[in-house]
Amino acid sequence: MSEAEKRKTHERILEQAARIFREKGTETTSVSDVMQAAGLTHGGFYRHFKSKDDLVVAAFRNAVDGVLADMEDAASDEEREKAREAYIDTYLSMCHVDNRPEGCPLAALAGNLSRGPQDARAAGFQASERVSDQLREGPDTGQGVALLALMLGTVTLARLAETKDTAQSILDAGRAGVDLIRSEWPG
Repeated sequence: MSEAEKRKTHERILEQAARIFREKGTETTSVSDVMQAAGLTHGGFYRHFKSKDDLVVAAFRNAVDGVLADMEDAASDEEREKAREAYIDTYLSMCHVDNRPEGCPLAALAGNLSRGPQDARAAGFQASERVSDQLREGPDTGQGVALLALMLGTVTLARLAETKDTAQSILDAGRAGVDLIRSEWPG
């Protein structure tokens, strides 16, 4: 296998792992599940990762890179603001609530990461810092943390709702909270 093929295979494993981990959680997903989804055999896993814990961290980081790309790669303040607004709109949507495999890795996996090894917890915390940094609109990091906490909680509660109407009410309340924080945050 050439280096280019190996990198391509590695990326395919990361993408499938991120999708399956977000959908089913890290504890109930096996290495075999991930490799099968990637169209590979279990035996090839150790050419790419030392352990399942290593895969969890790498797949999580890869997923975070994907969801933050538009905001982090924005070439101007105007583009960053558009990307931030699109991120918030998508985040606080029924589509996000219903699409855990493609949604925010923190919303899907924070609980798993918090119970995992130190590397997993560190990856989760680093991701929360990256996301909150992209969400804040000024120098105060507290605004980004408040927005992320509210958004994570909103999606979590909406996913627990027993009806779509209740889930939508929760999303609407979360959006109102986000708008309030953005308009009233001191500084």
